[in-house]
Amino acid sequence: MTDDDERWLVIDGRRWRRTDPSLPEDVVEALKSHLGRARSAVKQAKGAGDEAAVRRARDRVQLAKTGLGERGPYWWEVDEADRLAQARDALRDLGD
Repeated sequence: MTDDDERWLVIDGRRWRRTDPSLPEDVVEALKSHLGRARSAVKQAKGAGDEAAVRRARDRVQLAKTGLGERGPYWWEVDEADRLAQARDALRDLGD
């Protein structure tokens, strides 16, 4: 796999940053669980017309994706120990 293949996933011509491959599987699973629940909360809040709940849910999506390394600083430019700390901080802030 090339560096670009490890860093980016292309779907329908759009480039998405991959999850940090150095994160332990249990951390990734927990963050992805939070991500799924947060995305579901966004959909429910939108359906209810509750903008405050939409904002809170989107903030949780952002936190989970940042913990996974999919948002924020490029994970490949950050020290591995700092990336793991960021992921664990995100889990703590999300309630795990």
